[in-house]
Formats: sequence, C-alpha cells, structure tokens
Amino acid sequence: MSNKLYIFHMTITCVIRYQIDPFQREGFKQYAANWGRIIPRCGGHLVGYFLPHEGTNDVAWGLVAFDSLTSYEQYRERIRCDPEARENFRMANARRLILREERNFVEAVDGTVGVLPC
Repeated sequence: MSNKLYIFHMTITCVIRYQIDPFQREGFKQYAANWGRIIPRCGGHLVGYFLPHEGTNDVAWGLVAFDSLTSYEQYRERIRCDPEARENFRMANARRLILREERNFVEAVDGTVGVLPC
C-alpha cells in the first residue's frame, strides 16, 4: 500500500461530541447511520461517526467537513427542512439517546489528513 495523501478540499470540520446514554448505544448507532444518507444529501462531507469502544462508554463523536462557514450555514438550513433529518432528530429526542451535545469547528493541518500507513 502506498503512503498516499487524500485531500478533502474542506476548510473546516465540525466536531460534534455527544454524551450518550450507554444503555442506548444501539439506538445511537442507528441515529448515526441515518446521518450517513442525510448529511451528504444536505451538502456536508461526512467524515464519520464514532461510538465508544473501550474506556469511557458514554462519549461518541461525529465529524462533518465543509469548505467554509457559509457552506455550513447553508447545510444547517437544508437539514432543518429535510424530512428524514427532522425525523432522525425527533427519534433521538423521543428515545433520549443524547444527553448532551457540543460542537467545535476545527481546521486540518495540511499534510496530516488522510495519510495512509506505509
């Protein structure tokens, strides 16, 4: 395998930290999987969702990249209007899958994203 660098032409990444109910891990997994269809359709580059595996059992992550804050704002408007996104939010709220959510916006350091092992 070559040590290729995959460039995502994205300027910022929204890092979402979720505190989840660890007894509803499977429900959150379905919630995250649903975003796999919704986020790209609404204009975000889904980097991925990550569930706890070892260690802390109540923290999950979602990473969505954008080429600008303007693109992010346009995406947020599309999400608000998307019927499947609205249903996904409704399901998560009704089942109380997410106890707390934080959003941070970060930028990638050139040459460090998507580098495969040698």
